[in-house]
Amino acid sequence: MNDSNQTGISEILLLGFNSIQNMKTFLFSLFLLIYIGILIGNLLIISLVSTDHRLRTPMYFFLSMLSSFEIFSTTNIVPKMLSVIIKDGDTISFAACLIQFYIFSASTNSECFLLTVMSYDRYLAICNPLRYISIMDLSLQLNLVFWPWLIGYLITLIITVLVYKLKFCGPNIINHFFCDLSPILELSCSDTSMVQFQAVLFSVPVILFPFIFIVVTYILISLSIIRIASSMGRKKAFSTCSAHLVLVCTYYGTLTSVYLFPLKDGSTNISKVVSLLYIIVTPLLNPIVYTLRNHDILDALRRNLSLNIKS
Repeated sequence: MNDSNQTGISEILLLGFNSIQNMKTFLFSLFLLIYIGILIGNLLIISLVSTDHRLRTPMYFFLSMLSSFEIFSTTNIVPKMLSVIIKDGDTISFAACLIQFYIFSASTNSECFLLTVMSYDRYLAICNPLRYISIMDLSLQLNLVFWPWLIGYLITLIITVLVYKLKFCGPNIINHFFCDLSPILELSCSDTSMVQFQAVLFSVPVILFPFIFIVVTYILISLSIIRIASSMGRKKAFSTCSAHLVLVCTYYGTLTSVYLFPLKDGSTNISKVVSLLYIIVTPLLNPIVYTLRNHDILDALRRNLSLNIKS
């Protein structure tokens, strides 16, 4: 890792949404409002889960961890994206670009694993309710949060080190609003085939295997729900899974389209739109879906509001 990262590029120009510059004020305002909504909504979930004893269950513990991931990953990208939009393009140092890619990719990987953990939690709760509390103890909960985080960041570290060792001779322009892997590799004058191969190789255990696991668990969950005698019981069981299922479909659908089945050349604008789905839309959906469709969260919110009004 000598010779100044083996690169002659000291900074990179992010073009952002340069094809629709006449809408920059609208886009800036829209994305700023969405970002504020992401922060408020996810912080609200974290606050409710940490302060309301009725929400101190494994499901809500994992939900609060997901909200923490969402805040961290969006804060890594959105502030710089807003700067890129309002300035019709903005520069970022090469080192900061790699750091942004690392944090983004590692958070994405970790979130894939965490969504898998949440599906496993729902599987245990619905398919094995009598042993759920004994199996899903605090020790297992902490492990199921720690290992997704660790594995996600270690996998991304390998890719980032490989990218770091490449030679970058220019140009220094990325036609995107953040530093993703493919746009960075396009700037390299080295052979990037090994990095691309490793990225595809890692996407299988990170995206494909967890998705298959989630599909299998939800098939088993569906079969268990069908066997529930009362319609009220079936409705309650399904309601605890539906919010998570919506997030999984949105998150994995966009990730699969971008990374496992990348768009062809000339589809840069489409790629930007798809990227926005899992960078800002899914983090916004998380608190909205879980708040509107979850009676426990709504009840906790009402209790907190009533206590604040009385005080």
